[in-house]
Amino acid sequence: MDLPIKYIEKMQNLLKEDFDKYIESFNDKNYQGLRANTLKISPNELKNILNFDLKPIPWCDTGFYYEDERPAKSYYYNAGLFYIQEPSAMSTGAMLPIEKGDKVLDMCAAPGGKSTQIAGKLNGTGVLVTNDISATRCKALLKNIEINGVYNAIVTNETPKNLAKKFKGYFNKIIVDAPCSGEGMFRKDKEAIKSWETHKTEFCCNLQREILYYAKDMLANGGIIAYSTCTFAPEENEEMINEFLLQNEDFELIDFDKSSGFENGRKEWVKADNIAEGIEKTGRLMPYKIKGEGHFLALIRKKGTPNESNIDKIKQINKKEIADMESFFKENLNIPMYDNIEIHKTSVFSIPDGIDLRGLRVVRSGFYLGELKTKRFEPSQAFAMGLKKDDAKNTISFNINDENLTRYLKGESFAIDTKKEGYHLVCIDKYPIGWGKVQKGRLKNKYLSGWRI
Repeated sequence: MDLPIKYIEKMQNLLKEDFDKYIESFNDKNYQGLRANTLKISPNELKNILNFDLKPIPWCDTGFYYEDERPAKSYYYNAGLFYIQEPSAMSTGAMLPIEKGDKVLDMCAAPGGKSTQIAGKLNGTGVLVTNDISATRCKALLKNIEINGVYNAIVTNETPKNLAKKFKGYFNKIIVDAPCSGEGMFRKDKEAIKSWETHKTEFCCNLQREILYYAKDMLANGGIIAYSTCTFAPEENEEMINEFLLQNEDFELIDFDKSSGFENGRKEWVKADNIAEGIEKTGRLMPYKIKGEGHFLALIRKKGTPNESNIDKIKQINKKEIADMESFFKENLNIPMYDNIEIHKTSVFSIPDGIDLRGLRVVRSGFYLGELKTKRFEPSQAFAMGLKKDDAKNTISFNINDENLTRYLKGESFAIDTKKEGYHLVCIDKYPIGWGKVQKGRLKNKYLSGWRI
C-alpha cells in the first residue's frame, strides 16, 4: 500500500507498538456486509431466504458479513429486504439508543445506510429527517429511503444552518456522520488516499465544528448526538469532542457497550491544556483488531429535563381534495387513511408529525402516496414499498424463481391468471415490490421506470 510519508510518520507516533499490526492489516481482505431491513424482515428470516454464507457482525445484531457474492443481484434486494453496508459503518446506528417515537435527524445522510438503519429501529414511529448537502447524493438517499419502505421520513437537501432555523430544540437524537479525512477507509478505497492529500484534516475540522455548532441547537434536552467518523485522526475525533465539551458545559459523554470490538477513546492522543471528563467513553474500531474498517464514535448527551419543541404544522386540507384517494383506499386497501395529508400540485404526501417545511429545500416531504389525476388516484412506487402484503385487498405474488417476476422487474406487461380486475400489490413471496393493474386478464405494469432491471 502506497501511503503518504506524512501519514506513515503520524500513525507510527500514534500507534507505537501497534503500528506494525496496523500496516499488516492492509494485507487483509476487504470485509463486506449487509444488514436486514427490519421494517420488512427479521435477520433470521433474511438469513434463511438468502443463499449466501452469512456470518453475524458482532456490533450490529441485524448485520452480516458475506463473501464472494453479489447480493444486489438478488431480487430480494429489489424488495428492500436488506441494505449493503460496510460492517464498521453499521456501528453508529447500532449503538445509538433509539426509542419508539423519537424525532431523529441524520445530518450527513447520503447514501442512507445509517438512516435506513435508524428507520428500522423507529419501526414507523416518530420522525426521521434525513439530510445531505449534496443534491446529487440526495438522489441515492431518496431511492434508498423509498426502496426500504421508510414511511416516516423527510428528505432534505440543506445546510446545517438552515436546518437549525427550522428545528431548534426539536430532535431527540441527531446523527453527525461527519465529513472527514477518511483514513479508516485507506485499505478499502485507494481513492481515499488521494482525497486525504487534498482534503487535509484542518479543512475537515472546520466542517465538523460548523456541523456540531448547529446540531447542538437542534437537540432537545436529554437528547443525544451520535458523532462518528471513518478516520483515525485525533484532531477530528477525541480532540474535536474535547473542544466541543469544553465549549458546551451542558453536554456530556455517555458510555456504550464496547464488548463487540470497540476500544476506548484515546485520552492520551488529545493535545490540549484542558481535557474534558470522560473522553475515554468515546470508542474506536481499529482494523487490525476487528473485521472491518476504522471507525470512531462518540455519544454526547444534552443535560436537562426532556422538553417539547414548538414547530409550525401544516394546515388540514379539505377532505374533498382527496376524495378519489379515499375511494382508492376503500376499494383496494385494508388500512385507514394516513394523517397529516398535504398536496403539492397533484402529488399527495403524508407528512411526519405534520411539520410545515416551508423555507427548506425539500427532496421528499414525507411518505409519497401517489398522484391525483382526473377523477382517480394513482398510487406511487414508494407507497407500495411501505406496505405489507396484508395491507392490500388484491395481491399477486411471484416466487423468487418465477420468470414472470423478471418480466415484471423489467417493466413488461403480460397475461395473468386472476379474475379480479384493478390495482394489485405485486409481491415477491410476501414482500411488496410495486403495483400492477389487471385489465381483462392482463397485468399492466406499474413498476417505476427508473428502478427497472
